[in-house]
Order: sequence, then structure tokens, then C-alpha cells
Amino acid sequence: MSDKYTHKHILRYILLGMREAEKARGMCSPNPFVGAVIVKDGKVIATGHTQAYGKDHAEVVALKKAGTLARGADMFVTLQPCSHRGKTPPCTDAIIKAGIAGLWFGIPDPNPQVNAEGLAPGTISGIQSMQDAGINVNWGYMEEEIRRQLEYHLCRIQEQRPFVILKSALSLDGKYAAMDGSSRWISGEKSRKAVHHLRETVDVVMAGIATVMADDPLFTVRLPQSKRQPLRAVLDTELSIDPNSALIQSIAEAPIIIFHKKRLDAMQRQKAAELKELGVELLPISSHQGRLVLDEVLQELHQRGFYSVLMESAGGLAASFIAEHLVDKFIFFLAPKLLGGGMAALKALQPNNIKDALDLEITDCQYSGKDIMITAYPRY
Repeated sequence: MSDKYTHKHILRYILLGMREAEKARGMCSPNPFVGAVIVKDGKVIATGHTQAYGKDHAEVVALKKAGTLARGADMFVTLQPCSHRGKTPPCTDAIIKAGIAGLWFGIPDPNPQVNAEGLAPGTISGIQSMQDAGINVNWGYMEEEIRRQLEYHLCRIQEQRPFVILKSALSLDGKYAAMDGSSRWISGEKSRKAVHHLRETVDVVMAGIATVMADDPLFTVRLPQSKRQPLRAVLDTELSIDPNSALIQSIAEAPIIIFHKKRLDAMQRQKAAELKELGVELLPISSHQGRLVLDEVLQELHQRGFYSVLMESAGGLAASFIAEHLVDKFIFFLAPKLLGGGMAALKALQPNNIKDALDLEITDCQYSGKDIMITAYPRY
């Protein structure tokens, strides 16, 4: 059985599973988006990806498509199949019942509900039960690529907080606004469309009050046939937001949470009551030296089941998140413009020496219309 597939064939089917998983990106939170492929007699007979939360997982979708042909076939999955009962029955039970002969998956699931004792033969009921049923179980394929694909899920489990992406649109000389504060539009139409696609894949779009007051943004997904709207979160220590802002007035389109300091004065309490009447949720957060405690903000989101955050900022809030090592990924849109004396991005970081600068690992660089889109990860 171990010689049934060459390593090249295994990688091919795992890669196909990764592509299938992308169909579920942003659509099944808080579950990880997973892809499954069923192969029989050298042919792919079914594929499946994770459905909306509470519905079928990728493995079950593929098994239902395969029907009776699944008996004696092999399955390739990006993530270790679940073996616990949550909103849905264990996938391992479905795999055994269907008569799958062999299982290959990319990486173990660090979720303690799935993998309580580490992935070693004989230690996990799910893996052991499949092996006891005669299924040949193998893992450890395209691990780096799958970890990147499932970075939201892994951060949620391992760091116990949401995965934070910092998105910034900048001029080529690193400015996010002109001297008068104007920033519409630094980036081009294609880049702005890419941002809408990004918003559609995350649970939360976050910004500071300075961005909200300067740009009067909506932070909604504005695409034809958009499938979901993320929560919109604003960090507003002093509750300075205007109830008549475009953001607040669009409350019917997507929910809004405003994080603010715990002690409000009389005028702030009056505004809080007005905002609540409009349907905005207000969350008091601890503050230190006039700034909200960022880790507490993320913990509030985590406890509410929000596991990915797109922070749209380039100023002080972004710098604060970076300084506290709370940014997990950067996406920069660099426009072919020079603003000279405009507002410099991340100015508040101010490392004393070049050796103190934050190094980034650039993983992707491509044209986005006339702009350049850079994806990078911090090396804290």
C-alpha cells in the first residue's frame, strides 16, 4: 500500500485539495477551510471543501459526491480530519464507514479537540480508529504551504487570538496621505478591488478613529455578488466618532463594534446611548496612557469567535500593533506617486538604529494595475 502512489502523485492530489480549499476561504469561519480529494484507480472521482459553519466538512462533502465509489478509494486532505463531535459528527467516522482504503493529509491539526496528545500512532482515537479499521494513514505533505494557507486557524489555536493582517496603501516614498490629509485615492482601481476581496475573506475589518475621521470610510465589501460582510471594528478611546458618519449610517449593511475607554464623561455617555440606539455595539476596554490595551481588544474578538482581522491603517494604530508584535502579515499597495512632505507611514515606530528596524520576509510581489502589491511577514 505504501508504494501505491509516488511522492509526486501525492503532492499533486494534496495541491488539488489546497485549490479546492480556497473555494471556502472566508465562507466557513470559525472552521478552517479545508479541501479533500478522493482518488480511485488513478482517477479523481470527487472533491469537496468545507461548507458554512455547522454544515458538512470537506471530507464529508467529497464522500457524498463519491457515493458507493468511495469504498476502496483513497482520500487526500489538507488538514487532519476531525475526530470529535461538534456542530457535525466526526469526519473520521464518515471516512471509516465509507470504506476509504488510504488517507493522506498535509498537516496535523493543533486544535486540542482534534489532536489532544500529539500526532503519534496509537495516541489519538481518530487516527487509531482509522488504522484499526485497516485504513493506511499518512501525513506530512506540503506542510509549509498548508500552514500559510491555514494561518488564521493556526494563529487562533496556537496564539489564542485572531490573525492580524495590516493593509496599507502608500505612495512610492512611503506616505499614506498628502500634507492636507487627503488620501483618496492613492491606490488604483484594481488595488481597491483587491482590498474588497480581502475584506470578504476575514472576520473583522479594523481601523482607528483617526482613519475613520479622515476618510469617512464604509469598510464594507462592495463587489458584485459578494457573499459576506465582515464585522467592522473601530478603536476609539475617547468615543469621538460622529454618529452621522458614513460608517455609522451604514449599520444596516454590516455590524459595528466600537472599542473605547472604560470611564466616559457625561457627554460621552450621551453619545454612547445614541450609538447604541442606532444599533452599534460598544465595548469598554482597559486603557494605558490614553491608549486602549490592544491585546485586550484582540482577546474580546477571539472570545466572540472572530479569528481574522484586516487592519486598514498606516499611522499610529498600525505602529502600535507592530510595536507589540501583534501584526502577523503585511499587505502593501505601493502606488506610482510621490508625496514628498506628506504623512509618513508608521512614523511612530522610530527605531534608533538600522539594526533595530523590523525585518520582513517578502513572499509575494506583483503588479496590481499600475500599483505594486507586496505581501510580507514580520521577523520579530
